[in-house]
Amino acid sequence: MKRRDLIRGAGLGLCVPLFETWNAKTAHGAANVATTATGAPLRLAFVYFPNGAQQANWFPTNQPAEELQLGPTMQPLEELKKHIQVISGLDQLNATAGNDGPGDHARANATFLTGARATKTAGADIHVGQSIDQLAATRLHGSTRFSSLELSCDAVRKSGGCDSGYSCAYQYNLSWRTATQPMAPETNPRALFERLFGLTDSSQTAMANRLSASERMSLLDYVLEDANDLRKELAVNDRRKLDEYLSSTRDIERRIGQASKFPIPDVPKDSVLPIGVPEKYADHLSLMFDMLALAMQTDATRVATLLMAADGSNRAFPDIGIPEGHHYLTHHQNETESHEKVGKIDLFYLEHFARFLKRLADISDTDGNSVLHNSMIVYGGGIGDGNKHNHDNLPIILAGNGGGTLHGGRYHSAGSVPMTNLYLSLIDRMGIDSIESFGDSTGRLDSI
Repeated sequence: MKRRDLIRGAGLGLCVPLFETWNAKTAHGAANVATTATGAPLRLAFVYFPNGAQQANWFPTNQPAEELQLGPTMQPLEELKKHIQVISGLDQLNATAGNDGPGDHARANATFLTGARATKTAGADIHVGQSIDQLAATRLHGSTRFSSLELSCDAVRKSGGCDSGYSCAYQYNLSWRTATQPMAPETNPRALFERLFGLTDSSQTAMANRLSASERMSLLDYVLEDANDLRKELAVNDRRKLDEYLSSTRDIERRIGQASKFPIPDVPKDSVLPIGVPEKYADHLSLMFDMLALAMQTDATRVATLLMAADGSNRAFPDIGIPEGHHYLTHHQNETESHEKVGKIDLFYLEHFARFLKRLADISDTDGNSVLHNSMIVYGGGIGDGNKHNHDNLPIILAGNGGGTLHGGRYHSAGSVPMTNLYLSLIDRMGIDSIESFGDSTGRLDSI
């Protein structure tokens, strides 16, 4: 990589943000694909939350032609309205039971980015379809350090039986390289941090771990001298951007280090215990979102997925006063107390997503717009209403302005069309040609 893309010290590497001082086209060699009209990077990301949503609190109260009025669950997004669209009427009908019987949660995850029906099996003969993120990553290969990033705040499972005779691979993986090969996500914030720092071999990782354990010295201390040299080459606005980036990166490293201080229990036989995963789920989510923002800011990748939790998750939320499991509560049969608790969980997830969007909105991109302006981020899940286990009218938010090609600040009713129609419209904006159909698509969602 060119020096302007990476600052190094003591064998460690750190990507820097894209600066207005340098032209994004010449710096990264992607003049037409996954770039905006101004030449800035165009990012595509997918964020998944489990178990559907309380639709009465989710969808806007206004008619589609009127000004966007956010419902109770959506309130964390109020100051970001100009960057979002709430879309109703998107379906994933290949996630319905058909002749396969129970297993809605596994099918919800498996179908969400593929638009394909998963073969019902708990064995090795898994088959669903390539996911839309991997289609994009394949076409963009070589444009960035990582063709794509796959992240999760849940378990990593690629085999065994989970939901009603479906393989765990379906339920715990959003991204599929091929119809039979899931992309195992990264769940450990420390491991992801080291990847973004360029610690790609065991000797470098071992060195970083020794330094952290013995001297508790920041990895950033080893690259600051080179960063000071780099600062001299930058315009005033880019110097400020570099300082903000280094500060936020140091904060993330500090939080990962704090999580790593907790005692590590004995590892059960034949299992692998990740190091660096925070004790609290909320902290884990925040760290993964923050590092996803760093990856987008530095143009480490332009394609990413984040599984906040696998569908069917029965996680409890004691920090917000909910000791019961999420999945259990969704079977509320309209009982008032359980119904309200599910709404609070929906709000919890939206608060984390809104914080992520706010961070992207505050980061200036190479063309002077925000990183959020130059992004397309789909937030949603593969179940509509958790109480009904339906797969139509999915809860979907499209965030970002696509470099000026998406029209935020509105509620869009798609009627009743495949979710994959939206994906084709996003792929078109990435500059990827010759994609006539994907999954169960029937056309494009052109009015976004």
